[in-house]
Amino acid sequence: MTEPWVALEPGADPTERVRVLRRAHETFTTAGTVPRPVRSVVADSWRRSARAGVGPDGSAHVELTDGDLGAYRAEHPLAQVMPLFRELMGTFAADGEHLLAVCDAHGRLLWVEGHPATRRRADRMNFVPGARWAESAVGTNAPGTAVTVDRPVQVFAAEHFIRQVQPWTCAAAPVHDPRTGRVLGAVDITGGDGLAHPHSLGFVQAVARAAESQLALLAPPRSGGEAAALTSLGRDEARLLLAGRTLVLSRRHSELLVLLARHPEGLTGDELLCALYEDESVTPVTIRAELARLRRLLGPGLLASRPYRLTAVVESDVAVVERRLAAGAITAAVASYAGPLLPGSQAPAVVRLRRSLADGLRAALIARGDPDLLADWAHAPWGEADVEVWRALAVLRPTPSVLSRLTELDAQLTAPRAPAADPAGAPTCRRAGAPTGRATWLQRPGP
Repeated sequence: MTEPWVALEPGADPTERVRVLRRAHETFTTAGTVPRPVRSVVADSWRRSARAGVGPDGSAHVELTDGDLGAYRAEHPLAQVMPLFRELMGTFAADGEHLLAVCDAHGRLLWVEGHPATRRRADRMNFVPGARWAESAVGTNAPGTAVTVDRPVQVFAAEHFIRQVQPWTCAAAPVHDPRTGRVLGAVDITGGDGLAHPHSLGFVQAVARAAESQLALLAPPRSGGEAAALTSLGRDEARLLLAGRTLVLSRRHSELLVLLARHPEGLTGDELLCALYEDESVTPVTIRAELARLRRLLGPGLLASRPYRLTAVVESDVAVVERRLAAGAITAAVASYAGPLLPGSQAPAVVRLRRSLADGLRAALIARGDPDLLADWAHAPWGEADVEVWRALAVLRPTPSVLSRLTELDAQLTAPRAPAADPAGAPTCRRAGAPTGRATWLQRPGP
């Protein structure tokens, strides 16, 4: 096939392709090998599904119901474009006996609408609002795979990893936040074999792009002065959206913006020196020069001094995660967490904040005891070596792949290693005007 993202090339016999795929699926689930002509996108997804411990006879689990589901949907950004989805896809779904589905960035279904008889059939496999259809939970499927690979994808019949889903065909496309580029979720069309046509893939992709354009138009007006959005999770160089401009910041400017956004009351030059440099020989001239360059980048009037502070209202992704975590909205907090804070930064205050945020999320996940959320964290790049999460997952989902990975991590922990300095240790800072002793002052809760 020339296009790996389309399920059937023109002229292909769907019935014969189903037979071939079922044999290939059986070969993979018994021998672990993927024979041709399974598409590369499907083969890769099958392998990820197996590594996540998904079994071919598994089923989806409903995580959110009733009031919890309603509250989560109401605050989700894609709620703003549901009228658009219904306008563009509702009639197509109803007339074609298909379903329109929308999921969040973790593959959790938020809305499932369409032909009543088709919905009743879908209910039997828990393709319902509130159910988790992430790849790590139910294997290969269009909405779950689309948010995993961050591109439009079709899944045809026996390409689905779980057998009870194999009578279905679906096409989904991710929807992104137009300001930050982050995946918000996916829009999906699910139904019969007719959806394997290339047009259905182009259709959901066009709908997703229309939704992103609508989200850009619906962005709330700025109030209380000029507002800004700071994205620093999972990025070595933070991105600042300010007055219609998107600025990609240097490493040092990223660190400064993270700290100043966290402390709107302002920080002195000595406090910033303690926060950014372990070496006490660094002089105040250095930090003043960095702040002068940052002021020129931001534009006039946005960075005040004595103390240094931002005059714009800054909404940071770190603060969003912290607020949701403090409110007990664990699922929403994890959905907002795109990765460690400025992972390449060695600035002492940033390292402490990075560790504090990750530790808070990990502790909440372990206490929650949701195997799907734990699996998402364990299989993310930042969770691959997180032995505490893997141990918690092994208790709840003791599959061979999970137990094998835990054994590997335990072996690594017991292997002898050379002592290393703790980069997250709070350095002693005795600059004039700065707090004495261990510099824990930057661990104050954010706004």
